[in-house]
Amino acid sequence: MPDPEGSAGGIRHVVIAGASGLIGSALADSLRADGVTVTTLVRRPAEAPDEVEWLTDAAPLDPDVLAGADAVVGLNGASIGRFPWTASYKETLLWSRITPTRAIARAVRALGADAPVFVSSSAVGYYGSAPGARLTEGAPRGDSFLADLCGEWESAAHGAGDDARVALLRTAPIVHRDGVLKPLLLLTKLGVSGPIGRGTQIWPWISLEDEIRAIRHVIDQGLTGPVNLSGPTRATANDLGFALAVRMNRPFALRAPVWGMKLALGSDATEAILTSDMHVVPDALEQSGFSFEHPTVEDAVAAAVPAGDKAP
Repeated sequence: MPDPEGSAGGIRHVVIAGASGLIGSALADSLRADGVTVTTLVRRPAEAPDEVEWLTDAAPLDPDVLAGADAVVGLNGASIGRFPWTASYKETLLWSRITPTRAIARAVRALGADAPVFVSSSAVGYYGSAPGARLTEGAPRGDSFLADLCGEWESAAHGAGDDARVALLRTAPIVHRDGVLKPLLLLTKLGVSGPIGRGTQIWPWISLEDEIRAIRHVIDQGLTGPVNLSGPTRATANDLGFALAVRMNRPFALRAPVWGMKLALGSDATEAILTSDMHVVPDALEQSGFSFEHPTVEDAVAAAVPAGDKAP
């Protein structure tokens, strides 16, 4: 995935935490393809010169690891797509985000004016379900478990200090085989996909390519504060499900009842992800000149799933 402007945009060195995940690995590949030096923070013994071990003991992140970098990108976090959200897994969701974010924030704070911009992951779950609302970056935080988690996550990033440059990536579910499509692919292949609940709830979304291009845009343009990383065209749960069924040449008819989802997945996960209604608008991106490679959810599904593909 090349840089959206066709160059590295003057960026020479980026440190990435969470580089083994879907977004992190794609971001590292994109940057390296444009000649940017990438250092990855890994939770195991370092095996390459561009790796730095961290969070394997009580030692803080050495600020020298970030010194001289243009940006440090924090993408850590256990998957919210693992169900059910038991009490212990909720603790994992929280710990896996707050602990790394605080560690990076402390290192950034220690560097003071010489610190790189801190690009910290967050999620559109910050807003909670808000039927009928247009959710720009200025919209208030919701009152769900996921909204509270995102609020604490962002507060941890702000621990970098009042003078630090901090961008908060409120990312939508990624339309990719290893993202939001993962649980839907098998159901669609088996011919048992259909509306989730009423199906008309608005789902925020973004393609993986635009996610990476947007993160690079945030770094290149020096954006700070909350930035919604979500596709520009409103889509319902039915729009996404139907687009996938069309690509795989399968039916889209079997409705999944809300009570059944709550029984199988738990109320928190069902209400925060599957039945929530969020029209998230990427105002900060568009006002800063960003253009989307995949402006509709149909475009994003087409990029992720070859036509007629029936593989899970």
